[in-house]
Order: sequence, then structure tokens, then C-alpha cells
Amino acid sequence: MQLIAPATVNRSTTEVLKKLFTRAKRAWGYTFKREPTWKEHMLKESAERVRELHEHEAKALDASVRSDYEPWLSFSRVTGLRLKETLIRWSEVNWQAGQIVTKGKGGKTVTTPITATVRAILEPLKGHHPEDVFTYVAERTRVCPKTGLKVIKGQRYPITYSGAKSLWKRTRKAAGITGFRFHDIRHDVGTKLLRATGNLKLAQRALNHADIKTTMRYAHVLDEEVGQALDWVAQSRSKTATPSPVAESRSEPAKVA
Repeated sequence: MQLIAPATVNRSTTEVLKKLFTRAKRAWGYTFKREPTWKEHMLKESAERVRELHEHEAKALDASVRSDYEPWLSFSRVTGLRLKETLIRWSEVNWQAGQIVTKGKGGKTVTTPITATVRAILEPLKGHHPEDVFTYVAERTRVCPKTGLKVIKGQRYPITYSGAKSLWKRTRKAAGITGFRFHDIRHDVGTKLLRATGNLKLAQRALNHADIKTTMRYAHVLDEEVGQALDWVAQSRSKTATPSPVAESRSEPAKVA
């Protein structure tokens, strides 16, 4: 059984209770003689690293993924959705509104814009399956041990959560990539997005973070720009007409690998 992460316990339970106590005191005038010392109840969270996908790793993934799984992996890499959230259904794709609306972590609504890139990934998949967007082609005829259903070679079937996990592990190994989890694709998108825009609120919205504190893990990208700006200030003492490197980087948004 998978344990609940300390960060999840802190956000979904301890912090919620703390807010209720605060609300009771400020809005309703209640006092608590033995209010908990909230710091003592906060579980220690591991410092989650932010791992980017390097250019040579992105190329290796492209060369290693099975062709029938390639649309799913490409969709994952341009949206930064969690693994379960990538397994979308056609009923969740609203072409007119230009949005994909699904249920994500904690049952919250996740809205993903249908950009030109996303549209180019999804449109060729129409007609592959009446309900599920991403499918794979069975390489052999077999009986699925979990469902007992027969899978026929050459026919298309929906990509499942377990199937996606297995495919990712095989693809990552074939590409020779180490120290990179599927969830790191989400980190990769967040980092590149923040580097391109410098806008934490935009990154928060794109990644569907409920709390901007979660998005702050990507703030090291802004620290990089601070360093560039300080270098420019130092250099501008002797070269007054030198344009800011930060301004130049903003003029051409970075591409997400």
C-alpha cells in the first residue's frame, strides 16, 4: 500500500485545521485555551529536487519511444500533466472552447488549453478509439491477466495507467536516461515555462497548482536571471549601450523539450 506523502498530510489536514482555528478566532471571536502548536504537528517534508530534461535526453526519448505511444508521451511533455491526468477521454476534449477539462489530484478540476501544439498531437488520433484519446497497438494476441479480456494482435486498445508506467520505464532505459522520473516531466515544463516568462502566477496556472508555494520550487530560475542582471550591471559600467540579457531572453520564449 502506498503511503501518503508528508507534504500531502500537511496541506490537506494540518494546514486546513490551522485555518479553521484562525477563522474561528478572527471571524467568530472564539478563544482556545489549548490551541495546538501547529509547528509541532507539521511533518518534515523532503526537499524535492527540480530536474530538467536536457536536450540530448529529449532527443534520446524521441528516438526510443514506440511509435504508437509517441503521441501520449509528446502530450505529456508539452502539458506537464500528472500521469493519471494525461490519460484523457474524448468527452473531456472541448474543441470549441479550446480546453481539456479533467479531474486531477484530490478530485480537483484540471483545465488544459488546447494549444496549436496540443491540437497537432490530438487531431490525428481521431477515430482510433470511441472513448479514449491515447491508444496502443497490441504486438501479440494474449489474455489480460487483470481483466481476463482477450487482446488481439494489431488492434488498438486504450493506454492504461499501469501500461503507461511500464512503457515509460522501458523507454527511459532504452534512452539511457537515469535519475529522471515521469513526474520530472512536470518539473521540466514548469522550469522552462518560468524561464521563458518569469511569471510565477502563469506557471502556477499552467501546472494547476492550488498553492503558489508549490510553484515556488521553480524560483531558482528567477535566481539565474538575477545573476545575469547583476553581471549586466557590472559590465554596463564600461559599456553603456549593452542590452540587458534578461530582456533579450524574454524576447524569444524558450521551447519546451
